[in-house]
Amino acid sequence: MIAQIDSLFDMMAAFPDEQSCLDHLQAIRWQDGEFCPHCGGMRVYHFSDRKTFKCGDCRQRFSIKVGTIFEDTKLPLRKWFMAIWMITNHPKGIASTTLAKDLKVTQKTAWFILHRLRHASTTKSFNAPLKGTVEADTTFVGGKEKNKHSNDGTGGTQGGAGKEVVLGILEREGELRASHVPDHKGGTLKGAVRENVAAGSTVMTDEDRSFKGLDKDIYHHAVNHSAGEYVHHYTIHTNGIESIWALLKRQIIGVHHWVSPKHLDRYVQEMTWRFNRRDMRVGARLNDMFSCVEGRLTYKELIA
Repeated sequence: MIAQIDSLFDMMAAFPDEQSCLDHLQAIRWQDGEFCPHCGGMRVYHFSDRKTFKCGDCRQRFSIKVGTIFEDTKLPLRKWFMAIWMITNHPKGIASTTLAKDLKVTQKTAWFILHRLRHASTTKSFNAPLKGTVEADTTFVGGKEKNKHSNDGTGGTQGGAGKEVVLGILEREGELRASHVPDHKGGTLKGAVRENVAAGSTVMTDEDRSFKGLDKDIYHHAVNHSAGEYVHHYTIHTNGIESIWALLKRQIIGVHHWVSPKHLDRYVQEMTWRFNRRDMRVGARLNDMFSCVEGRLTYKELIA
């Protein structure tokens, strides 16, 4: 494992060649036992080249990269490891143009690398429901109407008109869940909160009317921002989730400058992944990303 790595320099010293990268990926992926990515068979034969294997059940030959985000990549794994270090340790991520220069690849290749890593960071299924004291809030992502071309504007200025909606749910001193949601309607927001928060928990929101009705099965408290109220009785506030929006906006505005609605959720999941591992050491965070690489994403799927 690589728990003692504290810098990119340390990581590259730990992985001086391609074989060391393959060995580490193999150790992470097969930590619970060897298996075939084609049929799931457990009888795996090793070859002397240390790069390929053969399944004793389906008889197919494969590398440790098959069935992962690295499948069919023409780039050395060392470059992938560098990209993983950057996306997991830069607080606001990294732009594809910057990564392209750092790795000496094209911007298109860097963009695809980053999206495959975002694909890996996406939570495949929800864990245990959030509980205790939870904060919920929405933010709007998109340019100001006054700055848009006349044929791109929606005509409205209130309620996030023409913008995309991101919902965040944060357990205090715990896990964050955030996602791009289709609209700002009460059914959408309350449904997502109930799906992710255990009944009987306490949920803090602002005065947003879309959250009204949560108190049927959850203790719901709200602060009235429009009246200048930001903290009520010392504990009723949404300061935690609002600090998350500051991270997201700085990532989008300061690093990427613009993201399309189609891929917005991937950027939100990238930010969420980093936040939920903020207390991990560098090496542990890298290993956690390596453990998420199952599941291939093709360029055709990405741009479809």
